[in-house]
Amino acid sequence: MPRPLPIEPRRILLIKSHSAGTGDILRSSAAWAVLKKRWPEVELHLVFLTRWPGYPSEALIREHHLLSSAHFLPMQEGRFAGIRGVGPRTWRRLLPELRRIVQDLQPDLIIDHEPFGIETSIAARWMRHFCSAPTVGVNQVLGRGRFYDHAGPNLQRYAHQHDLPWPMDYTERDCAALAALGLERDGQRIVLQETAAGRAFRELLLPRLPADRLVIGLNIGCGTPDAEKKRPSVEFLVEVMGQVAAASPHILLLTGAPNERSINQGFLGQYAARWGDVEHILDIAGQTTLSGLTGALAVCDIFVSSDSGPYHMAVAMGVSTLALFNFPSPEHYHSEVAIVMMEHCDVAACVAIVLENMGRVKRLSDL
Repeated sequence: MPRPLPIEPRRILLIKSHSAGTGDILRSSAAWAVLKKRWPEVELHLVFLTRWPGYPSEALIREHHLLSSAHFLPMQEGRFAGIRGVGPRTWRRLLPELRRIVQDLQPDLIIDHEPFGIETSIAARWMRHFCSAPTVGVNQVLGRGRFYDHAGPNLQRYAHQHDLPWPMDYTERDCAALAALGLERDGQRIVLQETAAGRAFRELLLPRLPADRLVIGLNIGCGTPDAEKKRPSVEFLVEVMGQVAAASPHILLLTGAPNERSINQGFLGQYAARWGDVEHILDIAGQTTLSGLTGALAVCDIFVSSDSGPYHMAVAMGVSTLALFNFPSPEHYHSEVAIVMMEHCDVAACVAIVLENMGRVKRLSDL
């Protein structure tokens, strides 16, 4: 017998897995915002079964303003009978942790946002035993909906029902489960606020920034071997940003992780060789955590980025963002963002897009 949905839930437990990438988790924040709009007083608690324990995104997500708590539980995969999955040893460790969390929280509702795999379905079913909450999930494949009290449509049907292109924007994936609650995304963007660490870093940064200049953030990024294919051409960026500086003086703030310092230094070297003056460029790669980066993003009027975590953070913070893609990836786009396909965009066109965004920011600041 399915448990009825609560009318006014006080605590909702959200289950996620898939990728621990900053952007991938932040995309869930649109669904969190939808839940908070429907029930402003509800507490949202995240349980994330992670294959990458200790990933930098964990600290940032724990500080997210919409979450009352976030629990990252290591989930080691292996191969069993030739099939990839989680084995008995991992479950012997995971199940008691899941039981402790749900007994401590006593949620009124459990939502499994993952459409694929069986691990989060098992977790939802297991935690249901130790509270009175109904479970909600995604009926992605035949029979999966039986794990839950209520289930939203599979992703393809959800996309069809909402007249969305396929492949579908990843942000919509979390909203498929919400359909079982009668809740719609209704254009809700992803959200992130400046953290305490971000405010502290911003206070250190502001004295180094002239008050009369716009600040353009530039995240070349993609410093890991698997992400290198997404990194835009440094030579292209040198030409673009040099022409932008000539047309509209500004402060250029280079962001990046510690392992991306050499990328930024390469940019600075090529910029100096091509344009000479680099006095307006400030490199802060490796000087912040992801949480601290929220402060750097807060001072940016425009943010130019590769397809990486800071790109999604800037979008979530409402910063005017220009995203550079080396190849089509529509599931990673945001409707609020100017998307530049590098293979189809020349320097002049990219310069024009940056200047157009600068002009829009200036007009808004003059209001």
